[in-house]
Amino acid sequence: MAKPSKLYSVLFNKCPRCGVGDFFITKSAYNLKNFDKMNKRCPHCGENLVPEPGFYQGALYMSYSFYVAFMVIYFLIFVNFFEPYLDYFLMSIIPVLIILTPYFYRLARRSWLALFIKPQDQEAVKH
Repeated sequence: MAKPSKLYSVLFNKCPRCGVGDFFITKSAYNLKNFDKMNKRCPHCGENLVPEPGFYQGALYMSYSFYVAFMVIYFLIFVNFFEPYLDYFLMSIIPVLIILTPYFYRLARRSWLALFIKPQDQEAVKH
């Protein structure tokens, strides 16, 4: 088998090492009780998903970059396609960002860890 893709693991809640085990306990970012609960270790390969205390502080910068990129794209769409309705952009940006907060939180954590873990072949991961 081929190596798992880092992009696949980030987008689909998978371990960046094996691409099989789930990163977060729940599949949905909108589960109110457990949206932020992570597995401490990958259920499939045993990779440590919490390398050290404070490790995910760097994910705050990733989250910020996702918010900025989203706002720029959202603004450009409004300017190019809905110019007469720019007031709606201003009224909608805050609620939209609040709704996207759990998704960006999870995406930033998966992206941050994926920067530091190298994917491995499936044969090498199995014990």
